[in-house]
Amino acid sequence: MERSNHTVTDFILVGFTTDPVVQLVLFVVFLGVYSGTVLGNTTLMVLICYDSRLHTPMYFFIGNLSFLDLWYSSVYTPKILVTCISEDKSISFAGCVAQFFFSAGLAYSECYLLAAMAYDRYMAISKPLLYSQAMPIKLCAFLVAASYLGGFINAFIVTKGTFALNFCSNNIIDDFFCDIPPLVKLACGRKDSYQTVLYFVLASNVITPTALIIASYLFIITTILRIRSTQGRLKAFSTCSSHLISVTLYYGSILYIYSRPQSSYSLDRDKIVSTFYTVVFPMLNPMIYSLRNKDVKEALNKLLK
Repeated sequence: MERSNHTVTDFILVGFTTDPVVQLVLFVVFLGVYSGTVLGNTTLMVLICYDSRLHTPMYFFIGNLSFLDLWYSSVYTPKILVTCISEDKSISFAGCVAQFFFSAGLAYSECYLLAAMAYDRYMAISKPLLYSQAMPIKLCAFLVAASYLGGFINAFIVTKGTFALNFCSNNIIDDFFCDIPPLVKLACGRKDSYQTVLYFVLASNVITPTALIIASYLFIITTILRIRSTQGRLKAFSTCSSHLISVTLYYGSILYIYSRPQSSYSLDRDKIVSTFYTVVFPMLNPMIYSLRNKDVKEALNKLLK
């Protein structure tokens, strides 16, 4: 990645506060959240590999989602922990580019993966008896691979466009990681072409998967309404409730941050929202897919025994 401005060799991450006591408290909180993220996602991946009852298309996607969340959280949290306890708040230009690229690639990949999981839930509800035939392992692997490929291709495009901006001499990022809103705030000069690229990437990686998810759930609702018994409807809905919770939390926070005009950005307010989908959400996913799932509980009990 070539630099457009050689006067900026590194960036300063302001983080949340300069108060050393509050920074220590945040260090403990983030360390606890990250430990929960690593433990929860690793446990879920081990259970899915270990128990043959979990060798189904649904758990194949859930396992890949756990892998994404673990990697995604690891892009941010170690640097946040170092920033909280160290006087050195800097991150090199190359480090900022790498963090930006991987965070964007993983975030976009998760958008596509959640859309693939919505299609999987539709097939499970509409064709329960032919579910395994309708979702063979080759199709599942293709959907996961396509999610990664599409996510990282678009991440390369937006990363190249972002760091081609002219950052002049201001290198202070009013955030805890290298993200689009604070970096755009630092840029000077014309940004029209960059905004066009940004809107294209947003449409292809967020709006398009969102439309696919909405379409899948419209078909799911139509299928559920055709079920005559109330118990049957509740059972069908419960198969996609965990995925629906994940989609609502993840897309809600991302759309709040990136779909608004630049003039309405509030970096202090956006820090809290971005903390949720970068640090907290990866810890919540294992809970969402395990606490509500009888098969995962039984697999965990079997492993512990």
